Amino acid sequence: GFTIREMANQLRGNHYDFGKGRQMPVHYGLNRLNYVTVSSPLATQIPQASGSGYTFRIKGENRIALTFFGDGAASEGDFHSAMNFAATLKCQTLFYCRNNMFAISTPVDEQFAGDGIAARGIAYGMNTIRIDGNDLFAVYNACKHARELIIKEKAPVLIEAISYRGGDHSTSDFSKLYRTESEMKKLEKILKMLNDPIQRLKNYLEHKGWIEEGYIDKIRAELIVEISDALKDATSEPFPSIEELFNDVYKEMPNNLKEQKAELYEHLEKYGEHYNLDAFKK
Repeated sequence: GFTIREMANQLRGNHYDFGKGRQMPVHYGLNRLNYVTVSSPLATQIPQASGSGYTFRIKGENRIALTFFGDGAASEGDFHSAMNFAATLKCQTLFYCRNNMFAISTPVDEQFAGDGIAARGIAYGMNTIRIDGNDLFAVYNACKHARELIIKEKAPVLIEAISYRGGDHSTSDFSKLYRTESEMKKLEKILKMLNDPIQRLKNYLEHKGWIEEGYIDKIRAELIVEISDALKDATSEPFPSIEELFNDVYKEMPNNLKEQKAELYEHLEKYGEHYNLDAFKK
């Protein structure tokens, strides 16, 4: 997977970022790791995964496409068309829905009246399983079995992982405005059952005697330092060259883009002192 420094570079969008600073933070992607770049528009990745899974089947490849999405994305039209395409065309696709009870500020009981997302997979004629999304072993075994089933039967699988979003949706979110005390009371039973996934794994490992008490705290402290150092280094690096603004769109740059590029450089030559050009790699 990605290293901590690679993720820090992506967050900063510096010249080491594989996306060349063109994406929002946490919108990573890398061909070498078979990661399709994360995109902001909700649910667009789901039909793309159906298409990839279809390609793998008709080419006879023992590969699957895996797509992650939340309960909110499952309310988009793209979800339904993707599921129907995958089921009817026997796409080698694993749909993994992380149902954390909220689509930003919209609770699940305002999104649908049915029995979650899993029921939809069954309705589309798809192998489906609902799991405890905070149980590492349940997640691992469900995904492992789903992949084996997809390859064997040449058909898609839907996993609904029940979880709960412990914090705010983002730094611009303030969940206490909509997750009121009465709202939390309704979820008391499921919260008690789910608990924190990291704490659950820690308890299990300690119970088995596989780690000593304090081991996780030690790792956490080391990682905080490593992440902090990586972010500091990433922040000190310049942004990609201005030249990159025009690259990677077309195999051969069209004339209108060449004209725009020339106009930009002419503008910067004339008014460059008004811009922090030193922030960009030369």
